[in-house]
Amino acid sequence: MNMTRQAKVCDGAPFYVLGPVVTDVFPGYDHITSAIGATAAAYYGASFLCYVTPAEHLALPKPEDVRAGCVAYKIAAHSADVARGLPGARDWDDRMAAARGSFDWNAQFALAFDGEAARALRQRDLGTDHDYCSMCGKEWCAMRISRDLREEMAKHPERS
Repeated sequence: MNMTRQAKVCDGAPFYVLGPVVTDVFPGYDHITSAIGATAAAYYGASFLCYVTPAEHLALPKPEDVRAGCVAYKIAAHSADVARGLPGARDWDDRMAAARGSFDWNAQFALAFDGEAARALRQRDLGTDHDYCSMCGKEWCAMRISRDLREEMAKHPERS
């Protein structure tokens, strides 16, 4: 309602939001709760999003707090663009999904918003030469099982 009213009263001028924090019971995590609100605001037409840091209302933000807030808001803005169906918004996600499906770890790191952080997490447990993700392990990896089934069906098209 606010977005519609603002657009009408202000003759379509760009609308800026700070936050909004959607719940008050997570101090130290306001960057996350406000990013949820920012996604909704952007979905409904907010033109500018102002990030919130984990330090909001608790302390003066340090550089790492600013980074965490900016990353949360990058996610919020991109999520809203995808949800709104903006042309090209899903292209990045679709390329990532293809890289994940083919276990192309280097492509995943290249596509990732923060590829170095993603690479460090992957290296921590498994390295980048495995054809499964760490969540389910080799025997239960749905992506690996799906790939193996597709390859088997390609060998025997009469079974499909």
